[in-house]
Amino acid sequence: MRATVIATFFGVFLTCTYTAKEATKKTKKAKLYVPQIDCDVKAGKIINPEFIAKCPPGCQDIKHRVYGTDIYASFSSVCNAAIHSGIIDNSGGKVLVQKVAGHSGYRGSFSNGVRSLSLPRWRESFLVSEGKPRKGVTYPSTLEYSSSKSTAVKSEPKKPEQDLKGMKSADTSNTSEKASDQGDTARKERQTTPVPTPGTEMATTTPTPTTTTTEPSTTVPQPTTTPAAPRTTAAPAKARPGLHRGRDMGSSSVHPAYASVVAAAARQVQAAQGRGQNTAFRGTSTSASNRNILLHNTGFSSKEELNPKPLESISQGNQNCKVDLSFLMDGSWSIGKRRFQLQKRFLGNVAQALGIGSAGPLMGIVQYGDDPSTEFNLKTYANSKDLRNAIEKIQQKGGLSNVGKALSFVNKNFFLDANGNRGGAPNVVVVMVDGWPTDRVEEASRLARESGINIFFVTVEAAAQSEKQNVVEPNFVDKAVCRTSGFYSINVPSWFSLHKVVQPLVKRVCDTERLACSKTCLNAADIGFVIDGSSSVGTGNFRTVLQFVANISKEFEISDTDTRIGAVQYTYEQRLEFSFDKYSTKQDVLNAIKRISYWSGGTSTGAAISYASEQLFSKSKPNKRKIMILITDGRSYDDVSVPAMAAHQNGVIAYSIGVAWAAPDELEAIASDPAKEHSFFVDDFDNLYRYVNQLIQNICTEFNSQPRN
Repeated sequence: MRATVIATFFGVFLTCTYTAKEATKKTKKAKLYVPQIDCDVKAGKIINPEFIAKCPPGCQDIKHRVYGTDIYASFSSVCNAAIHSGIIDNSGGKVLVQKVAGHSGYRGSFSNGVRSLSLPRWRESFLVSEGKPRKGVTYPSTLEYSSSKSTAVKSEPKKPEQDLKGMKSADTSNTSEKASDQGDTARKERQTTPVPTPGTEMATTTPTPTTTTTEPSTTVPQPTTTPAAPRTTAAPAKARPGLHRGRDMGSSSVHPAYASVVAAAARQVQAAQGRGQNTAFRGTSTSASNRNILLHNTGFSSKEELNPKPLESISQGNQNCKVDLSFLMDGSWSIGKRRFQLQKRFLGNVAQALGIGSAGPLMGIVQYGDDPSTEFNLKTYANSKDLRNAIEKIQQKGGLSNVGKALSFVNKNFFLDANGNRGGAPNVVVVMVDGWPTDRVEEASRLARESGINIFFVTVEAAAQSEKQNVVEPNFVDKAVCRTSGFYSINVPSWFSLHKVVQPLVKRVCDTERLACSKTCLNAADIGFVIDGSSSVGTGNFRTVLQFVANISKEFEISDTDTRIGAVQYTYEQRLEFSFDKYSTKQDVLNAIKRISYWSGGTSTGAAISYASEQLFSKSKPNKRKIMILITDGRSYDDVSVPAMAAHQNGVIAYSIGVAWAAPDELEAIASDPAKEHSFFVDDFDNLYRYVNQLIQNICTEFNSQPRN
């Protein structure tokens, strides 16, 4: 009996165990349903912080725009970004998307048949990787889009944050209450975390698909104060050519390879390294959330001592020449020892002529050969005497003349806050070249220019007619410099006559008004808002319009020398709310927008355009782009085409935003060409926020497409 009970119990136990195993197998075999998205779907349109989606075939198209390299701005096409990164090809496939924090700079590149564009900064980014689920992460089978009216959707980053506190009046209508509800669901601002510099390690937090906000834990090792060992140059293994004419041209074009290390996307980074993409991200800071801490590894070694050396004295310097200057010093074997000494003497004379000082120009030096390395950065020396002494001690590196590699290095590593970059001073790079580069410079130069770096070239002993077949990239100077007018390039026939160009070069780099590449789409405009204050708008909707104006304004770098903001309100009549020169800080501009009072009346849009042209844009600075953003909710009582055409002819770039009863034909007449990129229509005031990102994107795209002559 006892044996029977035991046998029965053991049989039941085996049966239960088998049943549990089978259930586990069935659970494991359950396949993830992957939702499909269209080619034009942007990451910012999807609310989910992490998801897997299937891209259809045929997404490799220029109309599906991509911004960035390896890390992409959130208004990029998901599928075309995946093609650009090499995760999928034009036949489509599954992609894992992870939302991460906004970045201070997105660098364009050409990869896998897709040209991505550059952008100075954006509030949200995303990563793409192979479409396989990560362990322990549950992925949605249905994606949540921002076109939905749900509260969760309105926390999408395109929604306006409520920076104008107290703007809602006591008698706001239902529509204004809607706008207030949107503000209540605004996402919290992400923290700002310094961009890691070479040699700096940070703890990383892997992105997870959750909306819970937590504080990321970061550990930044303190720089050591131990003095760096003196630079030494190892003897080359093979005999080196001693003269420029004996340059070894057996090496083909050398492209820089960069690795952008992101903890949450290791597979993607390995693929990017294999492609050799340019992934430079220049800037002083990035935003960080619980979903992202970006660690960027340059892939270059630097012998620079990052801590400033003790200074004997600190000079104020030449205050009429406040620039942050990097010299790319040619250390290749082709220059020879004697010419290298002449180059050092030239740099010392330039340092003396500049008048180095904390309130004037600051200067650092990067020496390049096969690879670049920083000799000293902007904050290492604060007077001309110490700087000249340091230049005399520089030892020649040797190697090829990889200028493109050096420009990429400077773009990523040199102009950082940690290295003494002052932000308000223009960034200038002067490239010294013996003969011609041994790699290509065009792409690296474009990325540097789009980062706001002004590139000058000083070429010595250019290629003779018989040597031109050896030049890797013909017309490399015109492809590299900020403008092709001749202002940014100096050709010297011999190293022995280099001293003659000290003063001309100093004069040019100190002429800050002509440093055109310091201008970006966010700091080089006079933006005038022309706001419809007619009776049909209503008090509540008018406050929503002002919030829209504020959300656009705060994305720009505002000062009396950067972007300036002005505003006009109109009904039958017009009123100048504030002019371009009224406020010189962002906070003052936002406060002024908040104080604009609703007028109420008729709608004379044509007269308002003429008024804005006379009262705002006629007083715009010559070096500023004149941008008019007009918001209206109805058809005008007067003609708009003639005043708009006059504004266009006077150089005003016009954007028109129509709401509710606005007339599409009038919106197109007001807008600059092409009208489809300069005019927008929304059916409700509460949806205005959707066009904040689009407007800024279009302004930046148009700015970056300017000719360089």
